[in-house]
Amino acid sequence: MKLKTTLFGIAYPFQDVKEVLAKANEEKSGDIFLGIGAKTVSERIAAKAVLSQLTLEDLRQNPVIPYEEDEVTRVIDDMVNESIYKEIKGWTLGYFREYILDHNTTGEMIKRVSKALTSEMVAGVAKLMSNMDLVYGASKIRIIGKCNYEIGKAGTLSFRLQPNHPADDVDGITASILEGLSYGCGDAVIGINPVEDTVENTKRLLNSIYDIMGKWNIPTQNCVLSHITTQMQAVREGAPACMFFQSIAGTEDANKAFGVNKELLDEAFELIKHRGAAPGPNLMYFETGQGSEMSINTDHGVDEMTLEARTYGFGKRYMPFMVNNVSGFIGPETLYDGRQVIRANLEDHFMGKLTGLPMGMAPCYTNHTNIDQNDQENATMLLAMAGANYYMGVPVGDDIMLSYQDTSFHDDATLRELLHLKPAEEFFQWLINRGVLDQKGKLTAKAGDASIFLK
Repeated sequence: MKLKTTLFGIAYPFQDVKEVLAKANEEKSGDIFLGIGAKTVSERIAAKAVLSQLTLEDLRQNPVIPYEEDEVTRVIDDMVNESIYKEIKGWTLGYFREYILDHNTTGEMIKRVSKALTSEMVAGVAKLMSNMDLVYGASKIRIIGKCNYEIGKAGTLSFRLQPNHPADDVDGITASILEGLSYGCGDAVIGINPVEDTVENTKRLLNSIYDIMGKWNIPTQNCVLSHITTQMQAVREGAPACMFFQSIAGTEDANKAFGVNKELLDEAFELIKHRGAAPGPNLMYFETGQGSEMSINTDHGVDEMTLEARTYGFGKRYMPFMVNNVSGFIGPETLYDGRQVIRANLEDHFMGKLTGLPMGMAPCYTNHTNIDQNDQENATMLLAMAGANYYMGVPVGDDIMLSYQDTSFHDDATLRELLHLKPAEEFFQWLINRGVLDQKGKLTAKAGDASIFLK
């Protein structure tokens, strides 16, 4: 499928839909590194002009990796609601953008349409949007997840309490958990990234969190972010896990590099449904981020934004409770600076919601990237306006185990106050009873004093 347009008297030909999608992308160092991004601003504008005239049917008929060659493509295409697709397949991407942004289009209307979308459609329409478009479009869509408890309801903002420790020391982890709880963090999940990825260590950490939840009657969920096969064996041996975690990607080859495929995730989903410690129905936790495929040479020449949308399309099969985007985690080889990281975060949040996923965000960054704390806070505030379900809660915003910067317990409390949001309902009442928050959702004088849990 050859495509072309003329801009200011210059002809811009494109070989196929994959090239149009790549060159319509906003500037990303990963795309430049692969040699697939637009070489000039004019070429980017030309690609966007061509993209806006493509129909949804064009995008479905021309996936960036053929159906026969890639498991992710097959999973996404097989989930398309054919009756709704027949209604909208003639829409151009330009019209689809206007439909989403129209003030008369509701979130429920968008969610209905999303059942008929492939990931190339999702990425394509996002490429035509400005930052404000992405914030406004995403703000219309609310996706609620339930594991033990619900997160994502209107008027709420939740947080994953992330008490990582460089030696997996339970006392150190417990201290971080209690500090985070004293600032109102932890209603999404108390989740640990373990240093040692073994069944015994995963069981030990799952039991430790579960014991803390029981001791103080904390209405939340637990998770240990070891490889999913490690978690599966831990649960088979009796460990109490509320959900399974796994990093996933937008190509079959990348998922293989992560040690997963559809068959394994199907097995894991069935296991956690029958032997997990929570009723669900949303019992999976996925982590994603732009550039993961190119960083392990499994991108197939596809731009990192489109691959991220495909990651969401693949994850949708498992009705996750949480999807956590960490596009700033890799480094400048994928997203060079604060401007690129902010844009990628807004794209990812919008694309995830448009796919139908309960999106949480970690507008994080590594210390070798050209970004600073102000960039990170700008992304955080914009994403909160866009309606992100949750953020991370990391002591002082500095993860001493993973060596990157993220949102702190203090940032989390500030976001709620800025936007007049509260924790998930059951967790909110628990915090009131513990004296951490008042009835309006503001921190009390006791907040930040972890000793209140030891009295």
